[in-house]
Amino acid sequence: MTVITRFAPSPTGLLHIGSARTALFNYLFAKHHQGKFLLRIEDTDQIRSTSEAVDAIFSGLTWLGLNWDDHNQVIFQSKRNDLYQEAALTLLATGQAYYCFTSQEEIIKQRDEAIANKQHFIFNSPWRDADPINYPTDIKPVIRLKAPRQGSTIIHDTLQGDVVIKNDHLDDMVLLRGDGTATYMLAVVVDDHDMRVTNIIRGDDHLTNAARQILLYQAFGWSVPIMTHIPLIHGTDGAKLSKRHGALGVQEYQKMGYLPEALCNYLLRLGWGHKDEEIISRQQAIEWFDLEGLSKAPARLDFAKIDNLNAHYLRQMDDAELVEILANNSENNQENINKHRETLIKAMASLKVRCKNLRELEELSKIYWDDYINYSAEAEEVIKNCDIKLITQIISELANLQNFDQDAIQIQFKEIASSHNIKLGELMKPVRALITGVNASPSLFEIMAIIGKEDTLKRLQRFKIFCSTFP
Repeated sequence: MTVITRFAPSPTGLLHIGSARTALFNYLFAKHHQGKFLLRIEDTDQIRSTSEAVDAIFSGLTWLGLNWDDHNQVIFQSKRNDLYQEAALTLLATGQAYYCFTSQEEIIKQRDEAIANKQHFIFNSPWRDADPINYPTDIKPVIRLKAPRQGSTIIHDTLQGDVVIKNDHLDDMVLLRGDGTATYMLAVVVDDHDMRVTNIIRGDDHLTNAARQILLYQAFGWSVPIMTHIPLIHGTDGAKLSKRHGALGVQEYQKMGYLPEALCNYLLRLGWGHKDEEIISRQQAIEWFDLEGLSKAPARLDFAKIDNLNAHYLRQMDDAELVEILANNSENNQENINKHRETLIKAMASLKVRCKNLRELEELSKIYWDDYINYSAEAEEVIKNCDIKLITQIISELANLQNFDQDAIQIQFKEIASSHNIKLGELMKPVRALITGVNASPSLFEIMAIIGKEDTLKRLQRFKIFCSTFP
């Protein structure tokens, strides 16, 4: 049997970080078993569903590298209502469903009365066993499942164990609305069967849905997919993840400068583990992923861990590839990054070890490509108080330097420091401020060697702008 999993988001917003983890788990499980990972867009809610949200799902999954199989055959529920209608009518014909003419207003009234009396409310339709001869002709009915009222429904869950739901807690759910459109419950079951899904991996907030869907599988006489309901992601305070915890869309993490490899590695470890491994490549994840590694405890979002993982992946990345990624992910500086591509490739080894994400890397890389350095207030203060004669000497000595490489530059500065009986670090402070615009940077000798003599001298000459006493 070919293992088939699916990711089935609703296109009503951004691709949530929790949904991305669900997609990742389904992808890895399918690939581990040489199976298929399919994508279905559950857009039966036509009012809230948007094309922008669909695009966000596609781009988010693609960025994460979670490429679904049968790429040109994404299932859209909004295009399959005929299939759902046929399924509902089949249940109606076999006595597993019935027409219900009770208005929504009446149901709400009954529910409110039950709540007022502190009673558990389950709608019992008077039309469940009614004679068709008594059906009204001026009301469009819904079609409801004729659910069992005795006994229990058991969800055989690979993580949660057997979850027992009493049938008297499950109502006769609506399958088709009065306008003929299918409900979520019917569409999900019909689609999973039609797509031959063998394994459902999703959040444990779907456990109640699972019980109701099992009733549908039984009514159709279909086999129930193997179900695994994983705990939801929580915030650092243990509460259900929300926007205040950083429950952002995947694209927001991309904008913040995280690498897809790092985010996937982090999401993988949110509720799943393999021995004590923390850094897990995509190939290792496919090889190792199994349901036994899942945890029953809710995972907690931790940005410090994401930062640490992202810094690791930055350090491991090929320098030329990283410059390419930096350019493609920049909102405003792509032209400058591409213009100084070769320079940045040379500098990347010392830049990337100082950054946690692409945004920090982009900002730090400006010391190489910004023709007009933005001087920090601290750097300006250092420059204003520098020894003008000493800076002038440095410019002269560097201009006469024949071999403008890192070692030669360092030797020259040591000689200047020694001749003035000052520490090398003190000598370098105003030089660093002039060349980089900040008071902390990668090796200044390396920076000067990479940008070259001409650019180095041009930047040092800027001290005249800051020093009003310059003659």
